[in-house]
Amino acid sequence: MKTPLWLVVVCLAASLPTQAQTFKPIELKDQELANLRGRYVMPGRIISFGIVMSSTWQNAKGEVIGATSSMQIQQSTIKPQFYVSMIDAKGGDSARPQNTGTGTGTVTGGSGLNSTQGVTQVVRAAGDNNTAYNKVDINVTKANQAPATQQQGQALAAGSTLVGSNGAGSMRVTSTGNGVQLNIMANNNQGSTVQRIAQGGLMQNTTLLGGGNQVRNFTSLNVVLRDNVPTAGSLNGSLDQLKGIRTLGF
Repeated sequence: MKTPLWLVVVCLAASLPTQAQTFKPIELKDQELANLRGRYVMPGRIISFGIVMSSTWQNAKGEVIGATSSMQIQQSTIKPQFYVSMIDAKGGDSARPQNTGTGTGTVTGGSGLNSTQGVTQVVRAAGDNNTAYNKVDINVTKANQAPATQQQGQALAAGSTLVGSNGAGSMRVTSTGNGVQLNIMANNNQGSTVQRIAQGGLMQNTTLLGGGNQVRNFTSLNVVLRDNVPTAGSLNGSLDQLKGIRTLGF
């Protein structure tokens, strides 16, 4: 006895909803995904973590104002601390165009840049013969022990500001509850630049209103991972120093 074709079709159709429900994908909520972030490296493997931030402004006369801020965290670190070295160089670069007058450019808008998240790099220019450079490096290396480091410069206490100035402009390095910020205000209305790392984000923002300027913002994040597998007892101890930077807003 042959089974009617229409009966076979009906049986297959009846089975489809059950199969589709069995293989239905499960959607993860944003909160669940957020809990997974940063869980891809075992804590005991991070033996060194460092941040280096540098901002410089060179005007048409060759005068340079800027600063470098750095922090290195290792197992022996008692308290996470930024150290700042001011940059102050005189002029004398005759090869550069001598646009030494007051900047006359105008840049409008940009208020929304203060509310961005993640990495934001902006250059807005209203002048001639300018060069602006924003860069972020993330370096991950492996080693059996943390590299030897020697912090240089002046310690930047929480809530404090270090300042410097010369013919190129004024430099301010500020540590607040929201992070660390390097700000340069160039003389003669030539422009300004700000570099800030805070609350999981990085901002590099330069505005050029004059001519013949060279501006550089650079941030480097350096992580050293232990090359050998740690023991079970040391998995939670290596991140104690990293937790201390939460008070700085990171």
